[in-house]
Order: sequence, then C-alpha cells, then structure tokens
Amino acid sequence: MCLETGRSASAGCRDDESIPDIRREQELDVVIIGAGLGGSAAAVALGRAGYRVGLIDRYAHYPPEFRVEKLAGDQLDWLHRLGLMDSIAAASTRFEEILNIRRGKVIDVTRNSHYGILYQDLVNAVRDQLDAPARLVLGKAIRVQTSPDRQRVELSDGSEVIARLVIAATGMAPGISHSVGVTRKVLSPKHSITFGFDLSLGAGAALELPACTYYGETASDRIDYLNIFPVGSRMRANLFTFRDARDPWLRQLREAPETTLTGALPGLRPFLGDFRVHGRVQSWSMDLYALEGYLRPGLVFVGDAFQTSCPAAGTGVSRLLAEVHQLCMVHVPSWLATPGMEVAKISAFYADPVKRRSDRRASRLSSYRRSLTLDTSWAWEMHRGHTFLRRRLVGWVRRLKHSHSNHAIAFPGRSMPADDAGAASPASTAPTIEALRAGQEASGVCGGM
Repeated sequence: MCLETGRSASAGCRDDESIPDIRREQELDVVIIGAGLGGSAAAVALGRAGYRVGLIDRYAHYPPEFRVEKLAGDQLDWLHRLGLMDSIAAASTRFEEILNIRRGKVIDVTRNSHYGILYQDLVNAVRDQLDAPARLVLGKAIRVQTSPDRQRVELSDGSEVIARLVIAATGMAPGISHSVGVTRKVLSPKHSITFGFDLSLGAGAALELPACTYYGETASDRIDYLNIFPVGSRMRANLFTFRDARDPWLRQLREAPETTLTGALPGLRPFLGDFRVHGRVQSWSMDLYALEGYLRPGLVFVGDAFQTSCPAAGTGVSRLLAEVHQLCMVHVPSWLATPGMEVAKISAFYADPVKRRSDRRASRLSSYRRSLTLDTSWAWEMHRGHTFLRRRLVGWVRRLKHSHSNHAIAFPGRSMPADDAGAASPASTAPTIEALRAGQEASGVCGGM
C-alpha cells in the first residue's frame, strides 16, 4: 500500500519509497472505496473542506474504460456546484448543436452545451484536483467492518485503514456490499447493452453539424438511439440497444459494424456517407438492481454501488453527482461535527429528498426508454408516433419562423434529397440545416449514460 496526492500519483509504488504508513497515522475522517468519477469527486469535495480523506483504488492513473463519454444538461450543473467543471471542460471537446434524425428524416436540433470526453480522461481530470488533506491510497479494499463509532477497511495486502465514515463508490463491483451482508435485488436482468466505437464520415456525408442523434427506426431493431459526437480529433459513437447478450447481431456488429449498422438503420448512410468504424467495438451490459438491507453504521453506498440505471436514459451521471453533492456538502459535515456514526445519521442520506427524487427519476426513465424502444402494444405505438411527431412539428414551426426572413421553408418530415446514387447531397441539405440552427430540442432525449 502507498499514499499519494492526486497531483503526484505515479503508475505504482516501490517498496523503498519513503511514504508514510497510514497504519501509524491518526485515523482518517473519511475513507472512500473506488476512485472512479463518484469516488474521486467526493474525495476532492471533502478534501477541499479540510477533511482527512483516503481514496482507495488500485490505479494511480485511471486506466481506459468504456463508460460515460458525453456530458450535458444537469450533469454540468452538478459539476459546477462541485467546483469540477473548469478542469473537466479543459480536458473535453465542447459542441453546441446536435442534429436529431429518425428514419432518414430530420426531427429537430438540440442546442445547448455538450462536452465529449473519454471516461478515463474524465476521471483523471477530477483526480488532478485531489490535494492534501485528501490522498490517494493505492491498494484493493476487500472487506469493511462497521460500527457506530469507527470503521475498518481491510486491504488485499493485509493492511488496514481506519476512519469514522466509509463511502462505497465501487460501481457494479459487489465485493464490499457482500462483505457487510448487503444483498442486491435484480429488477431487470440484462436490461440493455451499450456499444462505443470510433468512426469517420465518408464521401457524400450530409451531416453538417458537429454531432447527431439517430433514433431506432422500428421496434424490431431494438435500438434506442445512436449518438455521434467529437472527442478531440476523433468522432465517437455510442449505440444504446435493448438486445439479448446471446443475440448473433452483437457478433455481427463487432465483426462488420458498418454493414450491421446500415442494415438496422438504413436511413443513416445519407448523413454519414461511406463511413468507417475504426478499432475495437466496445460494449457494456447493464443489469438493473438496487441494494436491500443497506443501512449500516458508518457506511454509505453511492452511484451504481447502490442502484443502477439504464445508460440510454442518461440519468446515471446526474444521479451520481447529485448524491455526491448532497452527501459531501450537506450530510458529512453535520455527521462529523458530532461523535458517532450510527445508523440514524446514515439513514438521513438515504432519505434526502434530492437523492430520492433522483433515484425515482432514474428508475422511471430506465423503464420508459425500454418501453419506448420495444413495446409494440397499440398504446406505446401511438405514444411513440406522437412523441416524434410533436418534436418534428415544434421544430418545423421554429424553422418556419426563422425562414420568413430568408424565404426558405423547411417542411416537417422532409427527407434529405438523394442524388442518382441514392446518397444525400450535402448541398441540397444546406437550407434545412441552416434553418434548424435556429431551433432547439422540443422534448427531451437523451444524453446517454
């Protein structure tokens, strides 16, 4: 085990490094297990407030991992409240417009700030803000012993860390919850599968805005939507599906992504042209679950360690950041101001109205996105048609108002004109795209993750 601040952490620790042994130090105020986005954000927030924090993780520099890759909406609000947005923005690619498309037809344009960033870069940008008295503890936590007064965290090397409070920000890893006898209730097994990959636009691409969202065309394709957006010099794609892990389509996507995508989404090619996918197609399967019997003295679960949500709903990061904010800015300061860390204190966090509202919203939208994509009952077919028609009509009204001064009207549901080869002509789409720049998203979707 070794200790480092975020600003000086190296790839590992040598036996001869002159780093203080935490077992010989005064106990910590808070130990955080897991230094992903949630754990790192909590450590920075508590460290800035002057608390002695140990952030336990196996990696001094967070390694590549496929998770959230685009930030927008209330995620940005929470990052601002936590004082993290400036460092993240500096490491991200900002874009302001997203073209929304379904069945080869333009719906509307989303106009607000979005930031593209790979997950490991996001986590490391947050970790870079970590400074004394908060420190990174390199090691693997394997067990927690709780009490109403002091908590003990055992590491895989046999060492032990003692603190008044333990925050479990371990994502979907079950080890810590199992060590204290907390169980998971699976609500929707294999709920969704998300894919991520790099791509480049090809000849004839009609996409003139920096990003687009292409929605699934039919319930049978089992695709909610495809996000395409810039991250640095690359174009990144996130595909949100509700397919079974045994579906042969998944293997086809990995082996022949261009053919598989255009087969499922035939209206996509006019916008992307003869696009190419580069490198490996990554994937992430999600079970929806929630913890049961989680109330323990001195131990709090946050983010996916407590409850998962569907990546397509775009609520996971918002929920995580809301929890971190409420825990670190509201509850922990009051808990540490008085002796003890009994269950009565811990239960106040789980009863927090902001957290409960965020949990309910995530659960509701997880079910909604799946039904909106897959359900073929007459009620959902009508709702699906109404949802996209309303957005298209509102977008058309906004374009109509904007076009009066230019004497160019874009009609609702208008398809991109095709040339003799069947691909959309970029020049022919220009009036429609320019008019769309004046519009905004009519009804929400969907940041993803």
